[in-house]
Amino acid sequence: MKSGIPAVTPWFVSVFRAVIGFLLLCHGTSTLFAWPVAPWNGAATPFTEWPGGWAGSIELVAGVLLILGLFTRSAAFVASGTLAVAYFWKHQPDGALPIGNEGESAVLFCWALLALVFLGPGRVALDRLIGRSAPEREPSPRITESVS
Repeated sequence: MKSGIPAVTPWFVSVFRAVIGFLLLCHGTSTLFAWPVAPWNGAATPFTEWPGGWAGSIELVAGVLLILGLFTRSAAFVASGTLAVAYFWKHQPDGALPIGNEGESAVLFCWALLALVFLGPGRVALDRLIGRSAPEREPSPRITESVS
């Protein structure tokens, strides 16, 4: 089991990236278009409204880019920063801990997106297809020293 994990990791990162991208896209469309569900205020937020419309626009664009695996690290970095700002600006003033200030989703998104900055797009991504991302290296075999 342990030896199979490195082999599937790049594939798992692709799935992880696409899921995070899809959830981020849904968050953006909910904010901007009140679809698939209306946001907390029950209405769509115009693109030009600060800060909600800007955040929703970033979530929408970054979500699409992450689903496609295009400009993955840049999109994840910008979106991670957006979610960090959202947490500290909107949620943190209501309490010190995310569980008490309803900021869990902002924190989870922020850290998941930051992880994608370091993990990259994974095996299945447009970044890899157009050569923007280095291919995953195969795990090198361990050299063990024999004891005589």
